[in-house]
Amino acid sequence: MGKIVYLPLDERPCNEKYPRLLAEIGGLTLISPSTALLGDKKKPADAHVIADWLLTETRDANALIISVDMLVYGGIVPSRLHYLTEKECAERINLLRQCKAAHPQLRIYAFNLIMRTPAYNSSEEEPDYYLVHGADLHRYGWLLDKNTSEGLDSSEQTQWDGLQESIPSNILLDFMQRRERNASVNEMAVELAREGIIDQLIIPLDDNARYGFTSIEQRKLLFAVEAGRLMDRVLIYPGADEIGCTLLARVFCEEKTYVPEVFVRYSSTQGPFIIPRYEDRSLNESIKSHLTAAGAFICDSSAEADVVLMVNSPPVNQSDAAEANQTYAQRHRSYFSEVHLPEFSQAIHTYARKGKFVALADVATSNGADESLMQLLFGNGGLSCLSAYAGWNTSGNTLGTVIAHAVIASYYTIHPLEYSTVQIRKSEKFLLYRFLEDWGYQSNVRTGINLELQERAHIVNERSSSQISEITFQISERLKVFFDTYLAGITTVPTHVNNVMLPWKRTFEVNFDLTDL
Repeated sequence: MGKIVYLPLDERPCNEKYPRLLAEIGGLTLISPSTALLGDKKKPADAHVIADWLLTETRDANALIISVDMLVYGGIVPSRLHYLTEKECAERINLLRQCKAAHPQLRIYAFNLIMRTPAYNSSEEEPDYYLVHGADLHRYGWLLDKNTSEGLDSSEQTQWDGLQESIPSNILLDFMQRRERNASVNEMAVELAREGIIDQLIIPLDDNARYGFTSIEQRKLLFAVEAGRLMDRVLIYPGADEIGCTLLARVFCEEKTYVPEVFVRYSSTQGPFIIPRYEDRSLNESIKSHLTAAGAFICDSSAEADVVLMVNSPPVNQSDAAEANQTYAQRHRSYFSEVHLPEFSQAIHTYARKGKFVALADVATSNGADESLMQLLFGNGGLSCLSAYAGWNTSGNTLGTVIAHAVIASYYTIHPLEYSTVQIRKSEKFLLYRFLEDWGYQSNVRTGINLELQERAHIVNERSSSQISEITFQISERLKVFFDTYLAGITTVPTHVNNVMLPWKRTFEVNFDLTDL
């Protein structure tokens, strides 16, 4: 296989590290910038340095997987903060034309987010004014879209009138102007796809809902895609930080002429029809998008499947769906009556005994694994039945990650002579990463650490270096205990957890290495 150049969405492990690990499993040559070139949270990457790097590295590459947000704005958070003009944005995205002109055989796989509008007050990843006006800006967009689509009832009309008075005009103007510029970049990306500069484009919907600014912009783009007859080249669906993995899997499939057939099975009868938190469509429709984007196909039966995708799904929509930090008793009562975890676990064992490649998408809870299911699988040996797993953050993040791993690793169950023992071990380690981060960290260690920090009244943005070091030490020690307790028995090689760090000096995400002893 030839050289693949990869420009991530930002420097966090989910964007920078996961695709590298998956490329190693697939035996792909993936070249990406050092994390030092990718900015630092609100500090954007240097556009000129990134441009020079791309022009150099793509000269002899077969494929380019590129975040347009990184190329144009310098990262995901800078995309929400910048003051670039539309002309400046156009100049930066036009670098893709230069890459293609210099190397016409280069295949370009691009992704560019529709800017999110979180429903809460926080300026950690948004402009400073989002600390006070964030929830109002979200509601403003929601009511604006609903009014256009269906009209407002009297209560909503009263809210709409109040929001127009309460949101300062200068703040609304700043927010709307940035959205317009970012929307124009999405339109530019669609045009590049129409021209054949971009061979495959994904426009992920970052933290979206049924109504809102994202919904408005999505429809406009969909109409342009349909009018341009680009539905096979441009995909628009919920997601964000997993898209680098998704497109890597797609490149792998195209290189290998592999169209994996995937059978999907749910833990809940309601599962396919549930609209997950932070998304705008049913779970089954999202799964179709993730599989299609990764180069896979939903088949009709498990007997013919290359992969069995087990989906631990919520039984209720959005606001009623559980978060990973909730106890089992705190969940909506539907989790007790409309989900059958013992039968789901039995199915995992049965498919594994039949020699199927079993992947688990754990989306019953947001922001971490379903502790109830994972304890069940640990107790009955079900963890050893899994070949791929994810259960982190949003449903889209989880689906894209586990599907990418399953797509790549399943190929070698069909073509074992192409698979080295090194690649087998790398696939096993990626599975261990997911167990440790999504279950061990997000659902257990992080919850405990956050509770302790709240009791000590620490504020995230005011922590000193010594406090960060102490928090990191505590996380490291607890991850090691978790690994020894739950995962040491399922690894074929003794493994050590080390180099634990907090990439953005907060507990939301973690980075670590797994080293063979």
